[in-house]
Amino acid sequence: MGNAALRDIATISEIPFEEIAGSVVAIDAHNWLYRYLTTTVKWTASDVYTTAEGTEVANLVGLIQGLPKFFENDITPVFVFDGVVTDLKEGEISERRAAKERAEAKAQAARDRGDGIEAARLEARTQRLTDAIQRTTRELLSLLDVPYLEAPAEGEAQAAHMAKTGDVDYAGTEDYDALLFGSPRTLRQLTSKGDPECMDLEATLETHDLTYEQLVDVGILCGTDFNEGVSGIGPKTALKEIREHGDLFSVLDAREAAIGSAEAVRELFLEPDVTDDYELDVALSPNVEAARAFVTEEWEIPNAEIAKGFERIEESTTQTGLDQWT
Repeated sequence: MGNAALRDIATISEIPFEEIAGSVVAIDAHNWLYRYLTTTVKWTASDVYTTAEGTEVANLVGLIQGLPKFFENDITPVFVFDGVVTDLKEGEISERRAAKERAEAKAQAARDRGDGIEAARLEARTQRLTDAIQRTTRELLSLLDVPYLEAPAEGEAQAAHMAKTGDVDYAGTEDYDALLFGSPRTLRQLTSKGDPECMDLEATLETHDLTYEQLVDVGILCGTDFNEGVSGIGPKTALKEIREHGDLFSVLDAREAAIGSAEAVRELFLEPDVTDDYELDVALSPNVEAARAFVTEEWEIPNAEIAKGFERIEESTTQTGLDQWT
């Protein structure tokens, strides 16, 4: 997701958890969920997260594995869910859907020949955020009193907007396009081993002597979730071209090249569809027992699979001083 080539020019540094303790982070929910969903499916037997009626809720296992890292480090996550799919992204989504279908066919072939390891690896690539996953994720977050909101369009754009307005301290996503949406500071690898990374917009602009608009143009030239880049242009060439010609359209004219819907893509980053119509209550008061019952009784996840995660959540209350925990 997003333009990974931007890593070559983004100013990114490791930041100790101690430095961001007490922070509120707007999490790109779909981006975060996919990471845990695919990992859970890859390393967990399917009967663990599949109900008797056949509904798969691997997300519940992933959430209980991933959320403790926030609480243990005194970080309040605010999950931001995607809203209406941007028309410009439909091609990218169609391509991902086709890739999932190909992976599903290969996974079935692996199962047929008894290759369980290969089947699990491929199944991890076929995951979708189904209606059940969407609904149960929100219900579990509510029981744990973790705030969330619905973005009008791109969750990542909304998270970046919240960081820009100061309603949260950071945006949180693995997607480098957060830079193009104008997130001042973006945390990556929040739930990986070790300390996270901080991607700094202002430092990136200063390093390369760019305006924010020019950085967006660099990203578009390389390619984003919403457009294909110009053949032969990577981040270093894009920087050189923008410095020489000034903006995206002058570069395209000089190269006699074209990017479909270039103006619309540029506007999407510079003026994304976001909202200020939300209220954040970051004084958390989770109902752990109700959350445990929801996962194990209502959705039939074996207690052994989530006991450690809930234990970590409960233990973190004494370490971080969160409000009353039921």
